[in-house]
Amino acid sequence: MKASKSSSKKIDMTNGSIMKLVVLFALPICLGNILQQLYSTVDTLVIGNYCGTQSLAAVGTSAMPVEMLLCIFLGLGTGVSILISQYTGSGDMVKLKKAVATANSFLYMCAIPISILGLFIGPLILKFMQTPADTWDYCVSYLQIIFLGTLGNMGYNMNAGILRGVGDSKASLLFLVVSCFVNIILDLVFVAVFRMDVAGAALATTIAMFASWLFSIIYIRKKYPELEMTFLPRSLDKKILADIVKVGLPLGLNNSIYSIGHIFMQSLINAQGSVFMAACSVSGKVTGIANVAITSFSSAATTFAGQNLGAGRYDRLKKGAIRIPVFSGIITCTGGLLVTLISRPILGFFTTDAAVLEMGVRYISIVLPFTWTYAVFNGIISFVNGMGEVKYPTIVNILMLWAVRIPVAYLIAYFIDGTYVMACFPISFAFGMFAMLAYYMTKRWRRRLNPSASVH
Repeated sequence: MKASKSSSKKIDMTNGSIMKLVVLFALPICLGNILQQLYSTVDTLVIGNYCGTQSLAAVGTSAMPVEMLLCIFLGLGTGVSILISQYTGSGDMVKLKKAVATANSFLYMCAIPISILGLFIGPLILKFMQTPADTWDYCVSYLQIIFLGTLGNMGYNMNAGILRGVGDSKASLLFLVVSCFVNIILDLVFVAVFRMDVAGAALATTIAMFASWLFSIIYIRKKYPELEMTFLPRSLDKKILADIVKVGLPLGLNNSIYSIGHIFMQSLINAQGSVFMAACSVSGKVTGIANVAITSFSSAATTFAGQNLGAGRYDRLKKGAIRIPVFSGIITCTGGLLVTLISRPILGFFTTDAAVLEMGVRYISIVLPFTWTYAVFNGIISFVNGMGEVKYPTIVNILMLWAVRIPVAYLIAYFIDGTYVMACFPISFAFGMFAMLAYYMTKRWRRRLNPSASVH
């Protein structure tokens, strides 16, 4: 009975209406993304109302060093999700169990060293980013506490990826409800009541991530006993680990290259002063709320591609490759235009500083109306990654960042005005979208859709 009960929670992407299944799969992730944005936004809201502009700027800039050190592992976590979706599509339960056990052991092998490394490397990255002196102490304090929560952060993301791979997208929503609730309560206690400033916000986030990770383990053990999830490392299959690295390492390295690029971008932002830093921080939260559909449909695209490739449903691959990114683009465009129209009152919840508000409105007006191009790009790239095709997307990602976004940003800062550097985002999004659309015209894509023809 347990097996049938757990299997009923899974979504089989290999049969039925494509977009109905994709929406059913994406909706819980979308709601989870809203909660995740709320999770992050609460820090900004509480700090913006109970602390100063320097504290607000610190929260925005401190995310970059954390992202840089976690990004390779998060790419490997995506590799786990892709392999599990393929094993689910082929019905290979033995490999599924081995993949879960290997992923759990690999988590501990990576998380603990990264946590220790982050305590020493974080401040060095902040220096490279030209973090202003008036925000330095806040940034260091925030970073040190956040890195102590690395195991909880990585563990939650790994387990959510495992469940998405088997077709259960509702679980991540439950995990985020737990973390969001804990984070909100502790934010108010540590920052608003005990006046711990950014350290209190970081502590609240760290505790919330651990709570979510532990809850995810309990959930998997109860709902999917056949996966044999454990709290502590148990076994590691070398062959499956090699497959995880083969698929996930290029994604992780791509994420790493991206994170380095983000640090260069943040350096440009930091060079404009604390007011502009704070404006970008709050605007990033608002644009994140408007773009919640992007990651949910991208996750659906990855799982859809993996399951249908594993099941040999090449007809569905061809249809889903177009429909999912287009649908994501339409929803993102609608949300982006709506939020742009009402951006000023929304930003008013975060700060009452007139200069921060003015620059925040400028940021949103330049970026949000064109983010639908990123939605289409990300939908295609996630779909292609879900098939295990990581080389082409990696090249496009590198070009989008290093050949377009960063050079354009520096040109804007040098020739026009540094407070308009955000214009580099829509320009790079459009480049990435057209480059990924070009993948559908390659011989590699045609062979994927008709593998029997490539044999002859």
